[in-house]
Amino acid sequence: MTSAKQWKAGYPLAAAIVALGCALCLVVARPSTAAADDLSDLGAIQQEIQEHNADYKEAQEQVDELQARIDELEAELPEAREQAAASMRTLYKMQQGSGGLVDLLLSADTFYDLLSTIQYLDIIQASNTDAINELLALENELELARDSLNSQMQEAEERREEVEDALDEAKAARDELEAKIAAQQAAEEAARKAAIEAAKKESGNTFTTESGTTATVEAPSNDSGPGSVSPGSDKDAFVSEWAPRIDAYLAGSPLSGQGKTFAEAAFEYNVDPRFSPAISMVESTQGRYCFKPHNAWGWGSSSWGSWEEAIWAHVQGLSIGYGGRLTVAGARKYCPPNWQYWYSTVASEMSRI
Repeated sequence: MTSAKQWKAGYPLAAAIVALGCALCLVVARPSTAAADDLSDLGAIQQEIQEHNADYKEAQEQVDELQARIDELEAELPEAREQAAASMRTLYKMQQGSGGLVDLLLSADTFYDLLSTIQYLDIIQASNTDAINELLALENELELARDSLNSQMQEAEERREEVEDALDEAKAARDELEAKIAAQQAAEEAARKAAIEAAKKESGNTFTTESGTTATVEAPSNDSGPGSVSPGSDKDAFVSEWAPRIDAYLAGSPLSGQGKTFAEAAFEYNVDPRFSPAISMVESTQGRYCFKPHNAWGWGSSSWGSWEEAIWAHVQGLSIGYGGRLTVAGARKYCPPNWQYWYSTVASEMSRI
């Protein structure tokens, strides 16, 4: 029979699980909004693997405990067998060498001597009987432990197979998702470059924005675009850095002085702090030509009672519907007819903040 140690050593899943976990973390860390659903599915697969692995480890621990008890019992058996054998020999001699009750009565000087002799013999017999019973109990426990070990090993083997199957499925899902993300990123990059090139050719001309106003086509000075800004974890430092920069960008406009509002909303919803202010420039010249009250972004048919309320609503919408970052996919969604010019012009404005 394969021992528990051999069984355990034959299936080193821990390293494979850790390696897969690291690979999954690398995939999930990529900021691709287009693959958000896929990443969520992959996260669910990873959670399932972790649960399977926990079940497997639990079964493996039970196997180890049983094997340890079996080793302990087997180590105790030789001494217990010797004690039982000696006890059986002692009992046999007692039965052969002692007479009956009449002999005891005749050989006793007093009644108290008779009682003492009987009590002494009972103690010896009980002690030797206990040694024999202990051996029987030890052997019974060992047999039950071996049977239980076989059952536990079978259960653990089944769980191991489940974990390996889940691991294979997750690897396949990971590979498929990585290929999908790579293709999306390649398509995004190609479209981004095409948008900037198209904007360069039409630079200085105008295009119709989502709100129906016109904006001048611009191309960012850097072909790589404005990059991406993430809020991080220090709110005070983030707001202190970006509020004055946004205020400087919006100076003299109806949105002037709202830098802190933009920065705080961007931190709260994990949005690039330049994104919403830049859109306001493209869609309404920073709130100067709004098609709805306090709607500086061509944002549906919404209107608000104050700039603060409007800014928080728009930044939240950028987080939920656009991933909080300027992307080609987002430009196609925000301004479908002229997305290339819209993308390039918003990128150019973000670079100014």
